[in-house]
Amino acid sequence: MKVQGQGAMGEELELQTPWLRLAARAWGPLDGVPVLALHGWLDNAASFDALAPLLSGIRLVALDLAGHGYSDHRPPGSHYHFVDFIPDVAAAADALDWPRFALLGHSLGGGIATFTAAALPERVTRLATIEGFGPPTSNPDDSPINLRKALMQMHTLPGKRLPLYPSLEAAIQARCEASGLSWQAATILVERGVKPVGDGLGWRTDPRLRFVSPLYLTEPQILAYMARIQAPALLLCGDNGFLVKRAYMQDRYARVANLTVKILPGGHHPHLEDPESCARLLGPFLAAACHPGLS
Repeated sequence: MKVQGQGAMGEELELQTPWLRLAARAWGPLDGVPVLALHGWLDNAASFDALAPLLSGIRLVALDLAGHGYSDHRPPGSHYHFVDFIPDVAAAADALDWPRFALLGHSLGGGIATFTAAALPERVTRLATIEGFGPPTSNPDDSPINLRKALMQMHTLPGKRLPLYPSLEAAIQARCEASGLSWQAATILVERGVKPVGDGLGWRTDPRLRFVSPLYLTEPQILAYMARIQAPALLLCGDNGFLVKRAYMQDRYARVANLTVKILPGGHHPHLEDPESCARLLGPFLAAACHPGLS
């Protein structure tokens, strides 16, 4: 692990795994409760900038997931399979020398966190997610169509024109329009998420992240993972977010032995839009996690 620097928004870390380099941002004392934070699709580690300083006694390390922020992209010809993020998480914890740790995930990161907790119950002390609980699924009958779309997208990638913006403000405006975020929340994500390209700005995210997955898990497979989660779990949902609109999520929740679900006012990014309300619930929950080696 390399410490790249420290500023008002925490320490910048670089974690070298056996197969790729992951950038991260960290807050809190080194001897605090270890929490690995995983952001949502097309976001980055800055997703936790507003929340992390409110979590007392916690050593929170927020990753830039592969293909996001300042982390490495996957090799040419590779897709971003959902399950491939899980060994990345375990390797990041190894690089931090954390045998046991809590997980905090938002959206895609929440899905990754739930599957990590299911696959590695001996390592995960607590599971907290925000607007995410398991991966997206697809009708099995659409599997051949999805595979074809994924192959075609990969084939046409070399000639694809990527969006460019004349200014930071233009990129922020585009993010606001795409996600419904406030200007302040979008600014936090965009400042870490863009890079200079010619006379303008482009996204740091790997364009392959927008591709259709060549293979989705079925809902029965996902339910099997839910039943394997052993850690105490807390899920925060926005009352105008994504999960409250999806009835099938109730079956997922029912499979988890020790899950608490809380509904907060707001949309899909409550930890950015109302970090204080999230911290009041997440702080005590995560602080109750055991330090590595003590249990």
